[in-house]
Amino acid sequence: MSKDLPAFPLDHLALRGASGSAALNIKGAILSYEELNSRVSRLAGLLRGQRLDPGDRVATWLPKTEIACLMPLAAARAELVHVPVNPLLKPAQLAHILADSGAKLLVTAKSRIRQLQSLEDSKSLDTNQYVVVDEKWLTEEAGRSSKELPPLLGGYDTGKLAAILYTSGSTGRPKGVMLSHANLTLGAVSVAQYLELAADDVTLAVLPLSFDYGQNQLLSTWQAGGCAVPLDYLMPRDVVKACGKYGVTTLAAVPPLWVQLVEQDWPEAATSAMRRLTNSGGALTPPLVRDLRGIFGKDTDIYAMYGLTEAFRSTYLDPALIDDNPTSMGRAIPYAEIMVVNDDGERAAPGEEGELVHAGPLVAQGYWQDEERTKERFKPAPDFSEYGELAVWSGDTVKRGADGLLYFVGRDDAMIKTSGNRVSPTEVEEAAVESGAVAEACALGRKDERLGEAIILFARAEARLEQVPAEKKLCAYLKAELPNFMQPAEIIWLDEFPKNANGKLDRNGLAAKLEQR
Repeated sequence: MSKDLPAFPLDHLALRGASGSAALNIKGAILSYEELNSRVSRLAGLLRGQRLDPGDRVATWLPKTEIACLMPLAAARAELVHVPVNPLLKPAQLAHILADSGAKLLVTAKSRIRQLQSLEDSKSLDTNQYVVVDEKWLTEEAGRSSKELPPLLGGYDTGKLAAILYTSGSTGRPKGVMLSHANLTLGAVSVAQYLELAADDVTLAVLPLSFDYGQNQLLSTWQAGGCAVPLDYLMPRDVVKACGKYGVTTLAAVPPLWVQLVEQDWPEAATSAMRRLTNSGGALTPPLVRDLRGIFGKDTDIYAMYGLTEAFRSTYLDPALIDDNPTSMGRAIPYAEIMVVNDDGERAAPGEEGELVHAGPLVAQGYWQDEERTKERFKPAPDFSEYGELAVWSGDTVKRGADGLLYFVGRDDAMIKTSGNRVSPTEVEEAAVESGAVAEACALGRKDERLGEAIILFARAEARLEQVPAEKKLCAYLKAELPNFMQPAEIIWLDEFPKNANGKLDRNGLAAKLEQR
């Protein structure tokens, strides 16, 4: 790690804000930065007292409670490795993560402990390998304890492992991405820098804390000395209400949630304080950008971003450019080197498609105890790389415009091969949404003897339209805008799209639905 990079131990984020300023607001209960640091110290001391050694893994399976928010910093201060598990995952999925990570301690709610009984009875969960701790007990003990661990020293090796984040498992079993202190702290510094976060910012944290984008909502806010407001919402209108109640200035979401949010009524109280909206986990569409502009106006910045857990975040689009370039991924974020590599292993020319490759200090340390899959994704950087060393080869096809902006084309493994052509499902989906007939769309390939693969389009009609007029409008638009080989062979209308645990569109679920037809 270069000495000029501002990496520091992860737990130091509890020290970033002024002692009396708000750091965390959970349902109106506010922790100042002084209180945040003290509670992190007490929780770290209590964790160390559970017969855990440095490097041991501690898992959390919790909604956005105080413990869930403190654990990334407290585990780091105790020199443990945090393994956050999405609370929406089922016990069988939890069992896989516990077994794979070798977690020694599981912190969860008492009601969730009962859900594990069936797995214990079936012997698919070995309770001898870890200890289950009730979150309420841990909170009470930490409050009574006088034992506090001090912040890690400034000379602490920031290359040490701090967390294992499990991907959503879009292909096969979820795999654990290993993140160091430097990965997480530099990510917080980078995001706080390009979002221009400040000490008076209020971030509504609606995304899962087990998701790198979701966890960074806390970390980047604390890096700037601002206040994070965690929210577990049931309905999209709960997000709108919270924005007004807490004077939210920063809201992050993924496209499926944005689609739901723009369908809500937004009173002025919920929009007047908003400084920035951020999007990742899928591309914004031009209609969605227009809808967000209509709600929040020109004074709210809209940040389109692209990233992957293995490299944290790759690119962002300057919000001043989004109205004219709504489909662009933008340029590299601070501390990231982004390259477009063609089939010959050389730097792709402007307009030439190639694989997106990410190098630099934000690149993760690989997959936990999975050398084979690590070698598939983490490979030597191209010869022309400035950082060199290992890079993340994303598998995503992109191209760079003459203006230097990047544009997503598609994933190699998601391309639809039809009539001898390679079709990006993203291009079909964007055209469908651009038609104004559908709110959400997903294109998949289905085996076809004549075409190789036929394009199947799943669609949800715009709230203002019924299915029949929506289909007529959609088909007319696609026929006018797309070539014959990109026309869907079938359109399947859904009332609601399936989502995965991180709120992203569940393509695997739709693929399974397609196989059952």
